[in-house]
Amino acid sequence: MYDKVRDPVKTRKSTIAASAFLLSACSLLGACKTTGDLDETGGITAIRTACPSVAVPASTGDITVFDPATSRDASAVDVTAVLTKVRSTCTDSGADILTSVTFSVEGRRTSTDGARDVTLPYFVTVVQGGSAVVAKRIGHATLHFEPGQARASIQGTGSATVARSAATLSDDVRKKLTEKRRPGDQEAAVDPLTRPEIRAAVLRSTFEALVGFQLTNDQLKYNATR
Repeated sequence: MYDKVRDPVKTRKSTIAASAFLLSACSLLGACKTTGDLDETGGITAIRTACPSVAVPASTGDITVFDPATSRDASAVDVTAVLTKVRSTCTDSGADILTSVTFSVEGRRTSTDGARDVTLPYFVTVVQGGSAVVAKRIGHATLHFEPGQARASIQGTGSATVARSAATLSDDVRKKLTEKRRPGDQEAAVDPLTRPEIRAAVLRSTFEALVGFQLTNDQLKYNATR
């Protein structure tokens, strides 16, 4: 739930999922090294987790409110805020993978006259393959300023639930990613991820949980060009 946040954000269960798989021979050997270790074949062990990476998309981590709204002069800046301290925890068990996200919205107003509440919209999305938005919800964080107070902050939470089964890599793809390759073999120097069908399968099982301010086109342009 949200502390002083309206419209609780909980990303709906999507039809995609994640599959944990290992880009080394460890799954075939029954034991795994830590990420970045050299295995006995001379390769490097890399572990791919089912949990989504959590991030703030470019140009959406801060917001500026002007008064009047059409002005972009420094003297017209009314309220600024940043979305920061983004953290996540992932429960990777069972049929669903649950990622809980926490963050802080820290704001500052120019005029400190009187008490004031400022409500700012933000989003939580699940993105598959780096570009396809499969779930999105909008929330509203309300900053409360006491009389004479220039700064205020609020904590927010969100979550993303992803079904594991829909994007589990096939046994054939897993085999191609984890099979041993001996020096001198023709395929030893070929990265399996250069094969379009393998790369596409990996992208389908790769997703992110993204959080940021829900900006207007003008606000996004301002952030990108200032």
